[in-house]
Amino acid sequence: MPFRSLAVFRSLRSRNYRLFFSGQGLSLIGTWMTQTAVIWLVYHLTNSALMLGVVGFAQQAPNFILSPFAGVLVDRWNRRNTLIATQVLSMLQSLALTILAFTGTIEIWHIIALSVFQGCVNAVDMPTRQSFVVELVEKREDLGNAIALNSSIFNSARLVGPAIAGLLVAAVGTTACFAIDTVSYFAVLLGLFAMRLKPRIISTKASHSGVLAQLREGLAYSFGFPPIRAILLLIGLVSFVGMPYMVLAPVFATQYLKGGAETLGFLMAASGLGALCSALYLGSRRSVVGLGKIMAIAPAGFGTAIIVFSQSRMLWLSLIAMFFAGASLILQSTSGNTILQTIVDEDKRGRVMSLYALAFTSMVTFGNLIAGSLANQIGAPNTLMVGGVICIAGSLFFGRQLPALRQLVIPIYARLGILQSPHPYQPHP
Repeated sequence: MPFRSLAVFRSLRSRNYRLFFSGQGLSLIGTWMTQTAVIWLVYHLTNSALMLGVVGFAQQAPNFILSPFAGVLVDRWNRRNTLIATQVLSMLQSLALTILAFTGTIEIWHIIALSVFQGCVNAVDMPTRQSFVVELVEKREDLGNAIALNSSIFNSARLVGPAIAGLLVAAVGTTACFAIDTVSYFAVLLGLFAMRLKPRIISTKASHSGVLAQLREGLAYSFGFPPIRAILLLIGLVSFVGMPYMVLAPVFATQYLKGGAETLGFLMAASGLGALCSALYLGSRRSVVGLGKIMAIAPAGFGTAIIVFSQSRMLWLSLIAMFFAGASLILQSTSGNTILQTIVDEDKRGRVMSLYALAFTSMVTFGNLIAGSLANQIGAPNTLMVGGVICIAGSLFFGRQLPALRQLVIPIYARLGILQSPHPYQPHP
């Protein structure tokens, strides 16, 4: 088949992963359409940057509370069945938004309540999805490529979904976005039902240990090993201070760039295009070796990009800044994900990936709330500028730690056959 000759698509040799890839690709377009429509609707209903932060907080707060416990369950449960359940629940949430918007009865409290519901679903869905990839790829050496392709479909949808949503919202309103999202869940459900999976062996210890005991074990393992700890902390920092640029985008689209829903769609699409380019680049790489250095540099690029975006009053410059923000963010998060999935012990994968999901998405919970409040006090541009400076500082600090972290990771790479021997002068992992 044509994709077999292309390194960037090599993980698609696995049938189950092809089904997952295609189903997610269609469903995520609908998801991004809904996310764009929701933030536009919230701003239209309230004209408040603070309420944008509140809605973002409502969706992510359950993640922060539930994700560590969800990771324990992911290590115990059948991951395909869990994903089927989360997709059905997400479809019902989108259906509720569709009905409320269509009948014209939607209010801000409806959006907040449904955001909390979706956050509870995501708390289980995200670590399950991340851990499930390992079961779908037939060759271990294709795992890094599969993770990068996951990021590519996520960001392809992030490119297409907001652009379509901006045009639809301007033309017919938000209802169409919610309805398309509802229907799109059938694609991923069909893919999940069509998979042929080998039974996953769950350790006797995992099935008999208490949830709290396993949670403590996962936390001790993750934060007791410096490379895992450093990756999680850097991703959490950037998510906390930098990711709110997305929830504040409507403010810049209307107040500073003098546009509307179409402008918001273009800004989100530019960020998605940058993220897609980075994901494809990472997918073309043959080895996990060198990703640590990329992860160290990327937050500085991200911080610089959102500083430029915060001060721009010209659409073309804002689009360029959003492109580089999206590109840098995915370089960091996907590199971190790949390293973690490579070095983590299999019986603790769900718990570590739940902490990754918490760091990457749930820290945005508090970032959105604080950014919305700060934007009301010091303005959205100054809020993003502060976040950008902190991202650059975090990048420099991680870079100083990298040589010591490398020495701890090299023996693991050698044991897995990624490096020939744990020689101290091997390339940076």
